[in-house]
Amino acid sequence: MNKTYLPPQDAIERNWFVVDAANQRLGRLASEIAMVLRGKNKPTFTPHLDTGDFVIVINAEKVLVTGKKSSQKLYRRHSGRPGGMKTETFTQLQARLPERIVEQAVKGMLPKNTLGRQLFTKLKVYAGTEHPHQAQKPQVMEINTVPGGGN
Repeated sequence: MNKTYLPPQDAIERNWFVVDAANQRLGRLASEIAMVLRGKNKPTFTPHLDTGDFVIVINAEKVLVTGKKSSQKLYRRHSGRPGGMKTETFTQLQARLPERIVEQAVKGMLPKNTLGRQLFTKLKVYAGTEHPHQAQKPQVMEINTVPGGGN
């Protein structure tokens, strides 16, 4: 009989990681971050539990996209009122709120349920190099989304 693995409560440990998004591809970066938030990189992974780690993303304003996405990719939001749809391109949103680009990319890769919303609260995104989470002693997580490190 198959049974879902249930890790003991003391086996679930939460680490803090810091990721530098400068010169990283958006989608590849977001999928790696979503995997760590979900806890899929750990042997104690359980699909219906929050076993993942906290992730701090710095330099969100320097994230890259390929092709013509910078001028063609649209971000939409709606006020809830009739005719309340607002759209802006990747470049416009990057100038206004660069954190939202990474947040939306990661959020789209998390489960669309209560667990996904809980996991999303463990993502902290900052436009610059500074973040207020030094007390948690975050470890640097290397993600190489660009072959050869170039553009």
